[in-house]
Amino acid sequence: MKKFLFLGIIPLLISCSSTRLIEQWKSPETPVYESSKILVIGISSDTNVRRNFEEILSKSLEKEGVVAVRSIDFFENVFQVEEKTEKEMDLIEKSLIEAGFDSVLFSKVTGSEDKVTLLQAYNNFNKDFLNFKEYYISNQETYTKKESQSYKIYHTETSVFCICASKERELLWKGSIDLVAPEKSNKAIKDYVRLLIKSLEDNEVVIVED
Repeated sequence: MKKFLFLGIIPLLISCSSTRLIEQWKSPETPVYESSKILVIGISSDTNVRRNFEEILSKSLEKEGVVAVRSIDFFENVFQVEEKTEKEMDLIEKSLIEAGFDSVLFSKVTGSEDKVTLLQAYNNFNKDFLNFKEYYISNQETYTKKESQSYKIYHTETSVFCICASKERELLWKGSIDLVAPEKSNKAIKDYVRLLIKSLEDNEVVIVED
C-alpha cells in the first residue's frame, strides 16, 4: 500500500509549478478593459528587486501591445521616500493622466512561509519508529546537513486600477499569487510575470486579444 502511495506522490512532485494563482477578483462593472498605457509599480524596499520586476513585467506587457512604463523611471523614488496624503495622490494621479496613462498596476510581497518538501515529509511520516532513540538517529542529520530540507513560499498581491479622468481610482482586477523562491530571483520574477500576464489575458483586463 505504501509503495502505491509513494508512486502517486512522484507525479505531484514533478508537475508542481513554481507559481500558483491562489485567488482573484474582477470588477463586474468593467467586464473588459484594454489599457493603452500602464504604469508598473513594484512595491519593495529592495531597489534591485523592484527594478528587475518592473523591467521584466514592462517588457512582457510591451510584447502584448501595451505601452508599459516602470515607476522607477517615471517617479524615481516618489513612492519610497515618504508617506503620501490623499491630496498628494490626487496630484500624482493628475500627472499620470496628463502623461497619457489610463491604468496603474501595483505588485507587492505580502508575506512568506517555510514549507517542508513533500518527499521529505513523506519519508518522515512513512517510517515506523519503535522508540525515541530510533527516531532521533534517523533524523539527526538534520542538525548538520547543509542542504535545507525546506523551501520558502512567497505570497504576493497584484492590483490593477483604472485612472481614467472620468472615474475614481477604480479597482479592475486583484490577484494573489504564491511562488516558490528559487536560487535565482530573476527566475522567480519571470515565472510570476508569466502567470500574471496569462491571468490578465484570461480576464480581459489590460490585455485584450483581437
